Amino acid sequence: MKRIGIKDVAAAAGVSATTVSHILNEVAGKRINPETRATVLRVARELGYRPNNLARGLRTSRTNTVGFISDEIATTPHAGQIIQGAQDAGAERGLLLLMLNTGGDPELERKAITLLVQHGVDGVLYASMYHRVVQVPPQLRSVPTVLVDASSDDPAVPSVVPDEEQGGLTATRELLAHGHRRIGFVTNTDDIPASRGRLAGYRAALAERGVGFDPALVVADRSDAPGGYRAARALLGSAHRPTALFCFNDRMAMGAYRAAGELGLAIPADVSVIGFDNQELISENLHPALSTVALPHYEMGARAIARLQAVIDPPDTTTGPAPREVLHCPLVARDSVAPPPRS
Repeated sequence: MKRIGIKDVAAAAGVSATTVSHILNEVAGKRINPETRATVLRVARELGYRPNNLARGLRTSRTNTVGFISDEIATTPHAGQIIQGAQDAGAERGLLLLMLNTGGDPELERKAITLLVQHGVDGVLYASMYHRVVQVPPQLRSVPTVLVDASSDDPAVPSVVPDEEQGGLTATRELLAHGHRRIGFVTNTDDIPASRGRLAGYRAALAERGVGFDPALVVADRSDAPGGYRAARALLGSAHRPTALFCFNDRMAMGAYRAAGELGLAIPADVSVIGFDNQELISENLHPALSTVALPHYEMGARAIARLQAVIDPPDTTTGPAPREVLHCPLVARDSVAPPPRS
């Protein structure tokens, strides 16, 4: 089948090929009669015209490709939703995602960035497995870049991150709404935005209800199941134990389940537990199913593409979007939260 070109559209619409080119390529600054524009667009649609993206890329120095560089996201099921969100949003805009997973290897990352820049990508999404402050590689200074689930010391670098404090606030409010007042926080030892933000949210929710902050109820350990077990065991084994636990993530919550079981405590009858991440492989398969706060992985990927496009093609405004976009973390209520025991 013959490919429909600009000349075919021009002949059918009764205008010059130059006029059709200006309309279909949305060339700025050209005064074109609205009726002519409408006619050309209608004829192009009826004829089944499709733009030649390769030719357009040669004219505009665009390749309609975006690089996606991550440390471990591509190998992690729950965080992999970032990739899906970026792919879907990119497809809507005619962009192809080129994904490279570095496994946290600096030399592999350097080679990956060099490869993407040499291939002329229009921009790069630089993504992290968890919300942390990163040093943006100097090679990315020459290409539009947006950080995903990561922040930079340079506030001018665009980023899309979860609202960690709001998430901590939401989790603690859920426990308070069920009547809990003595709430333990099983947290991470790493000094990262996620740890600081979730602790701030926990403290803010307590203050809202007039509940005093007790540092003895905050225990830090590694952010995995064994770490959660040790921290929860310390809290639940105390003489004046908490009636509920807010866990830094679902893996630590899994360890808290083990600690509660060893101490003969039923969830949620004796102690309520809420996690963070909504890592469904864990949260849906614990018994009882774990209430948690979801990280907006898919939305981060999709919004990062939108932010990157705004960097590549700045909107016609004097201010433009703020460099940092913070996304809401919703509650996913399941079966692990109930009112505290009466005794």
